[in-house]
Amino acid sequence: MAFPTPDLPARVRIHEVGARDGLQNEKTAVPTAVKAEFIHRLAAAGLTTVEATSFVHPKWVPQLADAEELFPLLSDVPAALPVLVPNERGLDRALALGATRIAVFGSATETFAARNLNRTVDESLAMFEPVVARAKAAKAHVRGYLSMCFGDPWEGPVPVHQVVRVAKALVDLGCDELSLGDTIGVATPGHVQTLLSELNEEGVGTDLIGVHFHDTYGQALSNTLAALQHGVSTVDASAGGLGGCPYAKSATGNLATEDLVWMLDGLGIETGVDLAALTATSVWMAEQLGRPSPSRTVKALSHKEQ
Repeated sequence: MAFPTPDLPARVRIHEVGARDGLQNEKTAVPTAVKAEFIHRLAAAGLTTVEATSFVHPKWVPQLADAEELFPLLSDVPAALPVLVPNERGLDRALALGATRIAVFGSATETFAARNLNRTVDESLAMFEPVVARAKAAKAHVRGYLSMCFGDPWEGPVPVHQVVRVAKALVDLGCDELSLGDTIGVATPGHVQTLLSELNEEGVGTDLIGVHFHDTYGQALSNTLAALQHGVSTVDASAGGLGGCPYAKSATGNLATEDLVWMLDGLGIETGVDLAALTATSVWMAEQLGRPSPSRTVKALSHKEQ
């Protein structure tokens, strides 16, 4: 039963990251055919954006080394299929396969930029500049991920003005969309709303912003609701709660898509997602991985069916 709440978006677009952000953190590589089936099932469940893979060098993310083999298997998927590219070489590989939505991955902190990109924050922005420009010239949609927006395991709390500077720089490069990442899951609702307000004051519109929360301290849904109250209508989530971050060991799983859909359904917010089909997909994927899903909603719904 839905109980709509005033001043929330009528519809939320879920940016599903399980097939990329989720599977990149697995200890062993998932077979390409299983990844393709996973993405097909996610789209069939009603997800309209499913991040497919990453064109990062296999040395750094070996779990996604099959990007060239996987992407052609997805030509019939009825969903947008963004892919992550780290640099111009990654962009070349993605465009050669016909990708029309790409994402770059930046950091709000120097330590994470050094560990994840082997560059300073400003050097990483300089690296992204030709990537974004060339992607836009190729008529591709560009998403800018910004990690460590709330806290960093090495630097501690991240000043809001520091995040705003890098976020604005990504938008100024030409990114069509900005995903704010709580990479280690330390954000709280007031912090979320403060950052969003500061971004608005600096000219970054809420319509450009998506949010990407991890559930380390059990705050992912609370933080999502705070973002929705601010007007954000794009939320990143991972089917079954898969994933973390291979370069931030304190990061736990992403916000589970099922948990998000349960909350949004209860608020009367449209997503187009069939929760039963999505839950069945996550149960199937958990079987492929050999372990149960951490999603509370998956556990509750799958237990009811037994």
